[in-house]
Amino acid sequence: MLKYDVVVIGGGPAGLAAAIEAKNDGVDNILVIERDKELGGILQQCIHNGFGLHVFKEELTGPEYAERFIEELKSMNIEYKINTMVLSLTEDKTVHAINPKDGYMTIQARAVILAMGCRERTAGAINIPGTRPSGVFTAGTAQRYINMDGYMVGKRVVILGSGDIGLIMARRLTLEGAKVLAVVELMPFSGGLTRNIVQCLDDYNIPLYLNHTVINVKGNHRLEGVTIAKVDDKKRPIPGTEIDYDCDTLLLSIGLIPENELTAGAGAEIDLRTSGPVVNESMETTVEGVFACGNVVHVHDLVDFVTEESKRAGRSVAKYIKNQLSNNRTGFETKGLEGVSYIVPQKVNIDNVDKNLELFLRVSKVYNHVKLVIKADQETVKEIKKRHLAPGEMEHIILAKALLEDKNFKNLTVEVKEED
Repeated sequence: MLKYDVVVIGGGPAGLAAAIEAKNDGVDNILVIERDKELGGILQQCIHNGFGLHVFKEELTGPEYAERFIEELKSMNIEYKINTMVLSLTEDKTVHAINPKDGYMTIQARAVILAMGCRERTAGAINIPGTRPSGVFTAGTAQRYINMDGYMVGKRVVILGSGDIGLIMARRLTLEGAKVLAVVELMPFSGGLTRNIVQCLDDYNIPLYLNHTVINVKGNHRLEGVTIAKVDDKKRPIPGTEIDYDCDTLLLSIGLIPENELTAGAGAEIDLRTSGPVVNESMETTVEGVFACGNVVHVHDLVDFVTEESKRAGRSVAKYIKNQLSNNRTGFETKGLEGVSYIVPQKVNIDNVDKNLELFLRVSKVYNHVKLVIKADQETVKEIKKRHLAPGEMEHIILAKALLEDKNFKNLTVEVKEED
């Protein structure tokens, strides 16, 4: 049996940042496990720029951003295994993994960091009517085909869903010579960042149809066309609003789901709102010594935010290894009320907070000129005015530890209210 102080599952931006930070904080015996043939995760196929503005104060492509962390990891002699699939993780932090070189491995860790990222929702998740011809891809799969494998997925394209990957692929396909006929979004608002709507759709005159969905897929062997229609308040297609498109490709950008199989298998509690593990202020799950960070916890907008969260997880793991984390589990919980879809972290032990408690949340719909009201039980501790809130843009709240540490309360709530 192999033994390590810390095993990091996932060699993408979250796992790399967490491992490096743990090493910087004095943990020497670290192993990073990555199932792909190279480190870097999803960044390797994100060849567009816009990464690193927060972390490095400069604009990088995805591979450039990843390379900085990969080089740092190697320079610190942190051990890693690629082409390695983790089969299971037990509650006692035993990792079962396999690869072509080492075969089957049993690895015992003192602490584990979950950094597996997320996966795309597929056509089966939304039950699109029609046959199942070739030419229907998730947006991320199409991105990998074009950017890494050099395969063009199609020439006339409709994109269902306005998540960031779908918006970016609308631009990418256009630049490669395809005709993107429309981006179709079921909700009355886009699920992507405003900057991506401007730079990827508006700049290329690609229409965005809100409150629309695909109601039919045509073709037997290869996709021949799709039909879209407007939907009512209950998301039902409205007769007479149909639009037919002759196309050979349908991309699905209909949401991301944290990779939570290993998380659940280890016995960690899953938050049904995020589909990721419940974590505390130290990014520790409900299983002692098992931490999580990045998109496996909740889906982030920017990789810079993933990096910052993962560094916090790395620092926490180092404290755990050194027995410097308080295990007082009688702290408080965070709860999203009116207008708030979820909050991370879900549990807080104020003893482990340094100076500030950082909360990350998403709202359930678009708001203008409102305020976020934060309460400790019934007492208002902070109000933050917001000119604009949207589900596609994660909100970051910073609360001074001094605001919370002397209070005896059970729930820290956040809700959206109209401005006075």
